[in-house]
Amino acid sequence: MRIGGIQKTSLIDYPGHLSTVIFLRGCNFRCSYCHNAELLSIEGVQIERQKMMDELITRRSFIDSVVISGGECTLSEDLRGFIQEIKSIGYGVKLDTNGTKPDIIEPLIKEGLIDYIAMDIKAPPEKYDQIAGVCVDLDAINKSIRVIKNQMKNYEFRTTVSPEILTETEVLKIADWISDAKKYVLQNFRDNENVLCGRKKLTSYPAIRMTYLKEQLEPFFEEVILR
Repeated sequence: MRIGGIQKTSLIDYPGHLSTVIFLRGCNFRCSYCHNAELLSIEGVQIERQKMMDELITRRSFIDSVVISGGECTLSEDLRGFIQEIKSIGYGVKLDTNGTKPDIIEPLIKEGLIDYIAMDIKAPPEKYDQIAGVCVDLDAINKSIRVIKNQMKNYEFRTTVSPEILTETEVLKIADWISDAKKYVLQNFRDNENVLCGRKKLTSYPAIRMTYLKEQLEPFFEEVILR
């Protein structure tokens, strides 16, 4: 278990909950817009697991949930044991994933170890490899989508958008692909110094276009959120 960082308090990562976010090292994607580029490698600064658990025990009186993010957390060894340990303290658990490991995700769901899951949908199928920066097993992505839709009560699919990454037409193709999902979140790209491709390479959609796109997406889902 390679813990690369922690955000002690978050009001937005787990909807409706006050959470601590744990970032695990290592990712099998290389998305140009990634904001956690320092976590892509398994090497680097790490926080000891026991130190992390001690911190969570200390914070239990005012934090109700833990978000496990990355990197890609489903690549981490003993993810199941890590979640069990967190749950034993009394926390709810949200998992952030790119959906490439459905055979890891599904048992966690079936065992009731995940209370909320957020899966990133990077692009329409024909553009997935380009946006993810690697060759992607779309069968695995499709399986994760099915598992989450059919077995999770609380979940979201989410897509990061930028004019240089996805056109509005391509976002609508994603909507058609995963239609009837409970919740779809559209995340407007925000530039910073940690973006993998470097600063000022990508731009954000104007607010008026995001609002228009939200309206176009609403027939496909129970709920559409701009973030």
